[in-house]
Amino acid sequence: MKIAILIAVVLIAGAAALAAWSRAGKGTPPRAGETAPDFTAPSQDGSPVSLRDFRGRWVVLYFYPKDGTSGCTIEAHNFQRDLAKYEAANAVILGVSVDSTRSHQQFCAEQSLTFKLIADTGKTISRQYGSLMNLVVTKIAARNTFLIDPQGKIAKEWIGVSPSGHSAEVLAALTALSRT
Repeated sequence: MKIAILIAVVLIAGAAALAAWSRAGKGTPPRAGETAPDFTAPSQDGSPVSLRDFRGRWVVLYFYPKDGTSGCTIEAHNFQRDLAKYEAANAVILGVSVDSTRSHQQFCAEQSLTFKLIADTGKTISRQYGSLMNLVVTKIAARNTFLIDPQGKIAKEWIGVSPSGHSAEVLAALTALSRT
């Protein structure tokens, strides 16, 4: 009986890992319940940021198209405005775009942003999270957000976000999920 249970667990885990790998190769977003793809990339100050460094905390991983554009500025301001609420909920905010560290540094300075912005210049993270889209002749990050639980699993995902009320939406989900 114990061997049959062990085999079933291994088969289920293998199927889940294969499904996640298959979707990642096709550029589709990971789903709630799946392990969040790990990454390491530089933040605006050039220091490396790895998702695994935040185990034990909630992570709001949001993708946005371009530093300094109106929608991206609104979204960043709202996350910054609510930063104390996120910190009180044991959550960290990580923004990701394909812009450079220098661009992120300038955006943070101009907009008084204090959370980490990750430079995904190789487009690897955006691709892993199914958040890479075409804009004419270039690729940019799509406006998607993933709430990652303290164990490193996707708890909730938002695809095609509207920037103005999004932080409040994420906070509501975080509050509800952290109660369970």
